[in-house]
Amino acid sequence: MNYRIISAEEAAQFVNNGDVVSFSGFTPAGTPKAIPVAIANRAAAEHKAGREFKIGVITGASTGPSVDGALAKANAILWRTPYQSNPDLRAGMNNGEIPFIDQHLSHTPQFMKYGFLGKINIAIVEACDISDNGEIILTSACGTIATGCQLADKILIELNKRHPKTLRGIHDIYIPEQPPYRREIPIYTPSDKIGKEYIKVDPNKILGIVETDLSDEVKPFTAPDETTQTIGNNVAEFLNNELKIGRIPKEFLPIQSGVGNIANAVLGALGENPDVPAFSMYTEVIQDAVIGLMKEGRIKFASGCSLTVSPECLSSVYDDMEFFHPRLALRPQEISNNPEIARRLGIIAINTAIEVDIFGHVNSTHILGRKMMNGIGGSGDFTRNAYITIYTCPSEAKGGKISAIVPMCSHIDHTEHDSMIFVTEQGVADLRGKDPKQRAIEIIEKCAHPDYKQLLWDYLKMGGKAHTPHTLAKAFNMHVEFEKSGDMRNTTF
Repeated sequence: MNYRIISAEEAAQFVNNGDVVSFSGFTPAGTPKAIPVAIANRAAAEHKAGREFKIGVITGASTGPSVDGALAKANAILWRTPYQSNPDLRAGMNNGEIPFIDQHLSHTPQFMKYGFLGKINIAIVEACDISDNGEIILTSACGTIATGCQLADKILIELNKRHPKTLRGIHDIYIPEQPPYRREIPIYTPSDKIGKEYIKVDPNKILGIVETDLSDEVKPFTAPDETTQTIGNNVAEFLNNELKIGRIPKEFLPIQSGVGNIANAVLGALGENPDVPAFSMYTEVIQDAVIGLMKEGRIKFASGCSLTVSPECLSSVYDDMEFFHPRLALRPQEISNNPEIARRLGIIAINTAIEVDIFGHVNSTHILGRKMMNGIGGSGDFTRNAYITIYTCPSEAKGGKISAIVPMCSHIDHTEHDSMIFVTEQGVADLRGKDPKQRAIEIIEKCAHPDYKQLLWDYLKMGGKAHTPHTLAKAFNMHVEFEKSGDMRNTTF
């Protein structure tokens, strides 16, 4: 190998104050772990010496503590996009110290290429292998880094031996042409591969290689509890009924599933339902449940952007690459989340909401309308273009003090025009073909917790005969009451 081997500290010296840095990875999977910590340490030293040091941070999605956590603690982030889940970064965003640009994940590579995010100075890539002619084999995720490497002036590589070279062939790296010369993306089934196994770069752009042996910082998901299991069963029963009455083709449709415990429970319930045929995934995050169902023959193929699985699950994949190679594809998020492909394949999209309102709007991002939780992620990429769109959430939170069903969302990420099915542990609300009043009746009756149903009926009745019967002066009474007393059940209208 002709590249210079350097330490993480030496690599950090190539990063300058004000640089825009593109990091590999999507969730903690595939993110660099040594160089960003060294950059954070350098920032802390610069600040101690009285000098400014902050960088613009572009990732695929959230990262682990070695990127967002380390940089946020060191006050080293000039701005951040497109998605995050780190508590230290979240605190900096919500107290106004760190500017955060919340984006649809499929938009970020385009924003980078169109110049909307400024000049990309450096790309920092985790790889399992690299050739002398500049072929970079990624590890457990793709994210935005193929575009980052294309645009960046300089590239730094973490060569992580924790990830085997046998990963070559899992990745499908395809970057669409720029408008007005862009053609259709020729993916017609989830298993179609249309790109390269590697990211090809000019070897002269590579400043050095940092050798590491660090595991992905993915936290194991908790086992489904009674609530999440019931939600999962409700989704599976709904889809099975759609299959029986012929609204879903007999061969079924590809599934897109968000990340988290509810998503794992939903996939588990689908896999256990004997009336649901073996299916494929066209999604962004491949989780533990997907790998388990693949081993059982219940999932035929999974296309995603990252292997966001527990360390034990990832080891089981790496130990049996002969089995998984023909069953997995990891793609850049511009492809994994592409609306064109979602519409063509007829994806069933299953995502999680923070709150939904009685008319069908969805809040995926903000607590009480002001505090960012994680970001919109990929939910919007799929929601508007899916064959069937499903949103899941528990009907209540904080021991019953918060209702997830409210008169009006405190922040709206997905409008009533994009929502079809809501599922809580209480039941399933089917909004298709219903006007606003009918939607409200369906949501209150089927999805609201019993402690909140009468409150929501009271609000709906106040609206009278309007097309969408809101009462603006009282639309946020439940949120206001929670801020005042800590319990939405105390609300009056």
